[in-house]
Amino acid sequence: MATLLEQLKTDIRFLEGLKACINCGTCTAICPAAQFYDYDPRQIADTVQNGNELEIEALLKSDTIWYCGECLSCKTRCPRGNTPGYIIQSLRHLSQETGYFTFSGRGRQQLQVKRLVGDNMLKYGYCVYIDEIDTTEHPEQGPVWDWFRQNTDTILQKLGANYKGNGAGTLRKISETDLDELRKIFTETGAMERFENIENKFHSNE
Repeated sequence: MATLLEQLKTDIRFLEGLKACINCGTCTAICPAAQFYDYDPRQIADTVQNGNELEIEALLKSDTIWYCGECLSCKTRCPRGNTPGYIIQSLRHLSQETGYFTFSGRGRQQLQVKRLVGDNMLKYGYCVYIDEIDTTEHPEQGPVWDWFRQNTDTILQKLGANYKGNGAGTLRKISETDLDELRKIFTETGAMERFENIENKFHSNE
């Protein structure tokens, strides 16, 4: 079986993102996420460059790789042309493939993102759909969101939206023909397989 590093090296994002890290810390200095989290892209680049399998596995099981906002500020400043953001993307992909994402709180949130954003896109054609968001899973929305959901029809009508209607307009009903085309795109690009893998890995590690 291929090592974790060997698997990372099959990802074009990893190959493009890691050229020759000199451990200068410029990426960490410019990183917005590093200002708010215990997050150091320099250390991540150094870890994968060293190739220690146990340390790479620890990264894949950690919250750390989910802190990056993928703004790619690191790409613009690295003196050696590295992009830690790409390395993070490849680590996230491998974490999902191996099921290691289930070992951390931030990692497990990927299931909710898949269900909230991914499933809604396939079902309704929208990333975030009003009918599927409530304060049970998103208490931060508070009572205002509950009020909005209870009065959705009236509010959106006043705003000029075409909520669940045919034709043009915000939040209009997306035709099954268009949704089928969207699902085919997800299938061809491997996104559907990724979604299934996230669900399967999550349940197998419960």
